[in-house]
Amino acid sequence: MSTVFKSTEQMLASTGMDLGVTDWVVIDQARINLFAEATGDHQWIHVDETRAAAGPFGCTVAHGFLTLSLANLFLPQLIILENMLMGVNYGCDKVRFPAPVRVNSLVRGRGEVIKVEQIGEAVQQTVRVTVEIEGSERPGCVVDTVSRYTFNPVSE
Repeated sequence: MSTVFKSTEQMLASTGMDLGVTDWVVIDQARINLFAEATGDHQWIHVDETRAAAGPFGCTVAHGFLTLSLANLFLPQLIILENMLMGVNYGCDKVRFPAPVRVNSLVRGRGEVIKVEQIGEAVQQTVRVTVEIEGSERPGCVVDTVSRYTFNPVSE
């Protein structure tokens, strides 16, 4: 389910809106290894399946920042922007990693609009993305993403 925003006014009225959930994504070893290659983080709990099997989690786990980066995958599934002139990622506020994401876990994003404000001609929207892990009471990540959008004028 995606929420469509077509104007500044629609977005300004979205504080508190539940954006629903995304599709499930498998966090397999190939994805973890690609992230390790991209970032240079080859810590054994992520990439050494044999050593990790005897480690604290019983298997390899996704990097926290891999889990965080899924917000970039999930946001376009939660929000569709029509009539947009420009949008930029402005940053993140609070970020937490309450539970490890074990290899081969299914994760999905859940979105909620926390705050919206007018910044000049742009709208700044803070969306809390919770990365849920199938079968886990605790999420793998909770992040408040901050984005700025400028819409084209709406013709009546």
